[in-house]
Amino acid sequence: MRCLIVDDEPLARNLLEQYVAKVPYLELVQTCSNAITAIDVLQKQPVDLLFLDVQMPDITGISLLKILPRKPLVVLTTAYSEYALEGYELDVLDYLLKPITFERFLKAANKAMQRASENQPQEAPPQMVVTQPAPAETPQPYLFVKDGTKLVKIRLADILYIEGVKDYVSIHTGEKRVLTHQTLKSLEAQLPENQFVRIHHSYIVGLDWIDSIHKEKVQIGKTLLPISDTYRKAFKDFIEKK
Repeated sequence: MRCLIVDDEPLARNLLEQYVAKVPYLELVQTCSNAITAIDVLQKQPVDLLFLDVQMPDITGISLLKILPRKPLVVLTTAYSEYALEGYELDVLDYLLKPITFERFLKAANKAMQRASENQPQEAPPQMVVTQPAPAETPQPYLFVKDGTKLVKIRLADILYIEGVKDYVSIHTGEKRVLTHQTLKSLEAQLPENQFVRIHHSYIVGLDWIDSIHKEKVQIGKTLLPISDTYRKAFKDFIEKK
């Protein structure tokens, strides 16, 4: 399915772009920061699925839906739940409330694929809809996070470990530490499972950087990180499979 992302927030666009890249039956056509650009894209090339932010300057997502003569399948994205009713009155497929987790995004993508398969079943085998996960071997090699007033690009391969501190996460690499306003759970959803593993309520570690594993701790360089009882068995099973 050919997708178009429309959102005026760079972080939101980047997150949705990463999510689309993880789903094998989604293909990103373009990302747009405003409705005017989106209209131009929709007029020039076919789009099957539109991820559309509600609140944008000049023309809102709701206004865009009202003026489009032909609409693709639409998934609204917003931080405000009060737009849900109006969105469904415009026959939107789904409504994602920010911050959006990958699990919730995948549910909306599956719903879109199911709707498309109902219209063209010969082109969309039903088994693809609910059983095909994102391929772990082809993740985005980097992510962008907000550090103060700027966006910082961090290569996934450089991340030693990630520490959760209340509503912030501290990302540790070999050269720097980046503090960003985000929950550890939301960041975990963006990380490839074959490269990172949760060992504690407050810690995610990069597998390539683990030097040794003790009974209750993981050693990365000179840093010792605790393994909590909650994650101990899952971590042990994961390592044994490796």
